[in-house]
Amino acid sequence: MKKKSILLFSLIVGSLFCSVSQAQESSKYGSDSVTCVMNNSLYYEFFKQWKQSNYKNDAWVDAVDPWRWVFINCPRSTINIYLHGEKILDELIKTETDKGKRDKLIDTLMMLYDKRIKYFDKEGFVLGKKGVDLYKLRPSAYEEAYNVLKKSVDLEGKKSQGPTLIYYFRAAEKMVNSEKAEKTILVDIYDQTTEIIDYNIKKYQAENNQKKVTNWENIKGNIELSFEPYATCEDLISIYTIKFNETPNDVDLLKKITKILDKKKCTDSDLFFHATENLHNAQPTAQSAELMGKMYIMKEQYNKAADYLIQSIELYEDDNDKADAHYLLANVYFQLKKYVAARNQCYNAIKLRPNDGKPYILIGDMYVATAKSCGDNALTSKVAYWPAVDKYIKAKNIDPSVADIARSKINTYSQYFPVKETIFFYDFNEGDTYFVECWINENTKVRTSD
Repeated sequence: MKKKSILLFSLIVGSLFCSVSQAQESSKYGSDSVTCVMNNSLYYEFFKQWKQSNYKNDAWVDAVDPWRWVFINCPRSTINIYLHGEKILDELIKTETDKGKRDKLIDTLMMLYDKRIKYFDKEGFVLGKKGVDLYKLRPSAYEEAYNVLKKSVDLEGKKSQGPTLIYYFRAAEKMVNSEKAEKTILVDIYDQTTEIIDYNIKKYQAENNQKKVTNWENIKGNIELSFEPYATCEDLISIYTIKFNETPNDVDLLKKITKILDKKKCTDSDLFFHATENLHNAQPTAQSAELMGKMYIMKEQYNKAADYLIQSIELYEDDNDKADAHYLLANVYFQLKKYVAARNQCYNAIKLRPNDGKPYILIGDMYVATAKSCGDNALTSKVAYWPAVDKYIKAKNIDPSVADIARSKINTYSQYFPVKETIFFYDFNEGDTYFVECWINENTKVRTSD
């Protein structure tokens, strides 16, 4: 088999030699272009045989010497030297039992990556491969691997490869555990890498490429698992409070703080509140205004919450987002006992989202809450339950998602209707139209609880 291969090489080399001799010698083939072309062809034929066996036979052994000659003497001749060289060196490293020789082979692999960058560029991409291999093959060199991988991610950004991101975080983790770096780098790297991962997940979802979506989701899960021990709210708040106190108006820092604390559900902290407030003051958006409103609701400072929610309504362009803000503002006005204003906000939400039953539920709840105070006798102190149940019925009919809670409220508050004796006493019959006064000012139908 080898004799046939050598004969084939002779034929290939012969034809290549003729073409090289006739053409002007190119510097990329080095000082001995004929030998360069010959060794390129020689190593490649053996490599191809190895590849065709799914890298199971030993043809790679015969590829080593001609490949090494090409790598040393004409490193600019073809990028295949580096693509195939990775595989050859990987096999040499795996099969080498002598520690000293193995270390030299690892050095050669690192040199291969450096030469590839020198002659064929793609620095960020190649540094990613170099850093991953350095971390895996020489674990004690984690600090060097970290610096290589950091540069790769900084250069590649959203084009970074998944393994690069995984080993970037792992190298940083070793830096922290060996007290060569602060925990803050893990938080920063987590933030940086998840942004890249989320970008790629969305990209491949849009392309309907489920295989790549799954791959990126697995990469995300890997980093999430590694980050988990450092992701406690206590740790995150401790880390970022120092940074916040140093530069409380740094917009990039504020975005990072609010994003990471929100993702890790640390939003009940003072740090999250102040960072969000400063970010909103620096770069007000509909989302930040709504978030400020929600945080003031949690603090039960409803007037301030209302101010921010009004801002969010003014800033939102999407009708669905605007409807959510109207509904939230309605709840705030309910807490402030501004019932007419609250109902107006409910109707604003309904106008934007007609099939949403929640605003009708809220209006019904306000009618129930004020029923007794809206009357001064056995009839008028109960009439508000009629329009309240009307609203619950409306909610049930238009929105299946609230049907169960609406039915429960209908059953509960129908029992609060006046009894027959009361409506007869005040000269009404079931089914009559009745105008409920107080702040409600709404027509409804007379009904009884018995």
